[in-house]
Amino acid sequence: LVHLVGGWRGSATFQETSLADWDLLEKLLIRTVQSTSLAFQEPLQRSDKGRYLLISAAGAGKPTAGNAAYSASKAAAEAWTLALGDAFRKEGGEDGPAAAAAILVVKALVNDAMRAERPNAKFAGFTDVTELAEAIAGVWDKPAPEVNGKRLWLT
Repeated sequence: LVHLVGGWRGSATFQETSLADWDLLEKLLIRTVQSTSLAFQEPLQRSDKGRYLLISAAGAGKPTAGNAAYSASKAAAEAWTLALGDAFRKEGGEDGPAAAAAILVVKALVNDAMRAERPNAKFAGFTDVTELAEAIAGVWDKPAPEVNGKRLWLT
């Protein structure tokens, strides 16, 4: 299961942060992780290659004043995903987990259409969607204990 749910709300300053933004982001970025992970934990665990991947943002670990609600919701989604990884670890026993929960961290995503629209933009630190797809597929090539409970940086 690859959890890539978009949604962003922010403000110019911390003081201007709207709690209505939090209400929206909680549903989009946290509740969906909770619902999908609870629904899929057992089937993923039964699989010899079960994977739960959260696509997250670098801002979860380094929030800015104008991104308080967004960064906090991403951080909460990451914590939930890491807890799922711990459940997989515990269920794996001495052999280690067969399933894994991991986080792929990006600054932002970029594609060819975005580059064509803004040919002079640098998109510094952005992850190309092709690179993201390759990283997602690559998680299945690695043993579960190698990726379980990890934050894998693509910035």
